[in-house]
Amino acid sequence: MAQRGTKRGNARVQLVDTALDLFDRHGFHAVGIDKILSEAGLAKMTLYHHFDSKEALIVEALAKRDAAFREKFAAAIAGAAPGRAELFAMFDAIEAWTREPAFRGSLFDKAAAEYGEKDHPVKKAVLAHKAWLFGEVRRAAAASGAADPVKLAAELFLLVEGAVLAAAVTGDRSAARRAKAAAETLIAAAR
Repeated sequence: MAQRGTKRGNARVQLVDTALDLFDRHGFHAVGIDKILSEAGLAKMTLYHHFDSKEALIVEALAKRDAAFREKFAAAIAGAAPGRAELFAMFDAIEAWTREPAFRGSLFDKAAAEYGEKDHPVKKAVLAHKAWLFGEVRRAAAASGAADPVKLAAELFLLVEGAVLAAAVTGDRSAARRAKAAAETLIAAAR
């Protein structure tokens, strides 16, 4: 009995991992269920055993990407002192990510572009990820001694988002470095 559950669990992981890769490379609407199943080597019934819909699969794929991003982000800023150093480490982390050979931009930005309705479960997953990231920037901005940490966080968040988008759209892998330079100016002015 335990083996059977393990196989089912592995099929679920295989579906999510395959979907993540395909969504990242081709977008959400362009990838159909049949393509995911074919790439994963699974039967259609397996999908519907684990997920009620393609959107439910997308939400779980985004949750997995969110967890991986949070872990990688936390590790990248772990050694930085709270406040300014941590804010600068965030930009370094973004630059390192945008320089990875497999970088294709933010899967959350892609999802937001394809699922615009604010009450859609996919859009809610995107908004939860962005809210977490903004919260991390706001927390570090507050520790930096900024007079208005919420304003500073909003400005820095725009720089982070812009750097990721610029790297994805134009291929400019130095966008995060330039965003960090702009952040230095904003942080200095916020004290």
